[in-house]
Formats: sequence, C-alpha cells, structure tokens
Amino acid sequence: MKIENPAPIQWRFSERADQLQSSFIREILKITQQPEIISFAGGLPSPLTFPVDVMKASFDKVLSENGKVALQYGPTDGYLPLRQWIADSLSTDGAKIVPEQVLMTSGSQQALDLLGKVLIDEGSRVLVETPSYLGALQAFSVYRPEFKSVETDEHGLVPSSLDKVAAGARLLYALPNFQNPTGRSLSVERRVELVETCARLGLPLIEDDPYGSLSYNGAPAPKMVAMNPDGVIYMGSFSKVLTPGIRLGYVVAPLPLVRRLELAKQAADLHTSQLTQMVVYDVIKDGFLDQHIPNIRSLYGDQCKVMLEAMAQHFPASVQWTKPEGGMFIWVTLPKHINAMQLLDEAIAQKVAFVPGSPFYANEPETNTLRLSFVTVPPERIRVGVEILGKLIAAKL
Repeated sequence: MKIENPAPIQWRFSERADQLQSSFIREILKITQQPEIISFAGGLPSPLTFPVDVMKASFDKVLSENGKVALQYGPTDGYLPLRQWIADSLSTDGAKIVPEQVLMTSGSQQALDLLGKVLIDEGSRVLVETPSYLGALQAFSVYRPEFKSVETDEHGLVPSSLDKVAAGARLLYALPNFQNPTGRSLSVERRVELVETCARLGLPLIEDDPYGSLSYNGAPAPKMVAMNPDGVIYMGSFSKVLTPGIRLGYVVAPLPLVRRLELAKQAADLHTSQLTQMVVYDVIKDGFLDQHIPNIRSLYGDQCKVMLEAMAQHFPASVQWTKPEGGMFIWVTLPKHINAMQLLDEAIAQKVAFVPGSPFYANEPETNTLRLSFVTVPPERIRVGVEILGKLIAAKL
C-alpha cells in the first residue's frame, strides 16, 4: 500500500559528503564514449591486451572444480595462495615478504581509501608529488588532510626537499614508475635517497606501483619496499597487466598496519571477491604474466613512439613534454598564457579529448599543463589527433 501525500524528506548530508567531488577524468570519459572522439583522456589499458580466452578458461575451471568455495564468503585478507604468490614475487634475498603482510583489495583505489581511513585524521599533513595521481588526491581528501606538495623536477620527486615539509606528516604518497600523470620515473639513486630520507624522518612511504611492469625495454626498476620493508607500504594491481574489470588490487604493509587495514576493510566490504581471486591465481600461477606482459610493453611502446614522433612534427617549439620509457602517459607543458581547460573545449569541438593538468595538483595548479594517454588509440588516429592539437596550440601563440 502506497502512503498518500508523504512529507518531503529533508536530506541532511554529512560534511564529508558535501565536500565529495566527481573525478574530472571520469566526467570527461562520458564525452569520450562517442566513437568519433579521438580520446587521449582516459587512463584505460588497451582492450587489445585483455586475455579474454585465458580468463574464460580459468573461470570455467575454478567454477567446475571448486565452485562452492569460489562462490562463498572468503577471508578479509584474501585468498592465501594468491597472497603467497604476491609475497614471493616481492621478496628478495635481503627482504622477505610474508603473505600475512598482503591484504587483497577491490582495486588499488580501495587500498588508497583504507590507507586514508587508517592513517589520516582531519588536518593531518600528507605529502604528495607535484603533480600527483588524481585518484589518490580524491581518496585522501575525504579524510580532510592538509596536503603539502613535495618539490619535483624533470626527473620526478626531489628527495632532498622533504625536510622542508615533513614535520608532523603522516605519510608520503609516491608513484616511482612511469608516474600518472607525468610518465616520469625515479632513478635508482633517487629511490635509495628517498627511502633513506623517509627512514631518517620516521615518515611512512607509500609506493604505488601499478605501472612498474610496463617498462618498454623490460628492465625492472628496484622496488623501494625491498629497501625498507618496515617503512614502505607497497601497492599493486592486476588492472594494468590483466584487466581492470576484475577490480583486484593489493597492499603490502608491516604487520601492525596491515591488521588495521584489514579491520577497516571488514567494515567496508567484508572481503574482495573470492571467485575473482581464485581465477586470477589460476591464470598467473604457472608464469602466464611472463609471456603476457611483454606483449603489452611492445604495444604501448610502439604507440608511445608514434605519439612522440607526431608531437615532434606538429607541436610548436615552445611546447615541452615528457618522454616516458614505460607506462601510459605523456605530460605536456604549454606556454604559460595558454589555459588547458579552454584548449580542451576547443579540442572537443574538433573531436579530440585530453585531460587538463590542473586536477592533478594538490596545491597551486599549473593551468598550462595537460596529460595525454596513447594506449587505447590506434596509430593513425594518434597522428590525426596530435595534428589537430598542434594546430589549436599554434593558433594561441
């Protein structure tokens, strides 16, 4: 029976809810769903890399052989064989990671939220790169920190600048490999200096590493968690090496912290899909990634080369950009007087999209910057899109 003439509900949202903001990138993606748009906007892996048949076979196998377990509730920390595989993959002769340090999450975005929930109080100082990953800024912002931007240069984060801003900080968040949004990577020397500096300051370091496997030359960079397992929190994901649709990530942390993260996850979603974890383990346990990831590197490396060549041909000399050696992104710096937000409107009118750089800054955004992603666009459309952008930029000089 329907109630007649109910009084209108007076919704009273929390202060936290009132400050929530939509991701600028997710809003742009609504536009880029139109097939005629040449989109350099999304940080989406190429669907050409998704191992559909392999995943399908493993789903069938897991459900046929162990379906009642796969479809049941699972432990909060995750499927033990998968956690053991992750621990083994991160262990070195000098740093042993154990599965008890591994917490499976529903994508690495949940790991960011759990870390914010456990480590950040309102007003807590949080250190981030300049610019930084927008998803991390969103996840941490819910807990109302005081963001402090760490100095960067053309080689990424500058470890020697930490002393100026580290007093009282709860954490430093960094992406050392092919950073989103800039594509920059930290050198081995800077990694060592960064870990040593954080250890000296007693500052927890979050090493977010979704792109580390995507080096075009295949040479892996040393992981900072191996340099100081007691002070570095490592985040990983299967989104860029298998498929983002499975929403499977993980965080590796010292035991006192990982137990708090586990409690926070219990309150959020009880556990990450047991079925998904069992399928992913079945896919990767016998070395599939060793054959699969080189194909991703080759595809992305070829398309990055196409974009860099097109930019060199069509962009004015006053424009600067990064030259990544892996990952999915190129960062562009325009002359100071050009506003990338305004440029985006003009580009969309000509069926090209990108992400302006301003949302990636925690403080003092640089409005003359933008991010280009090349991995989902075929080479011929990359060339067309870059030529259009080059003409639009040249018209503003």
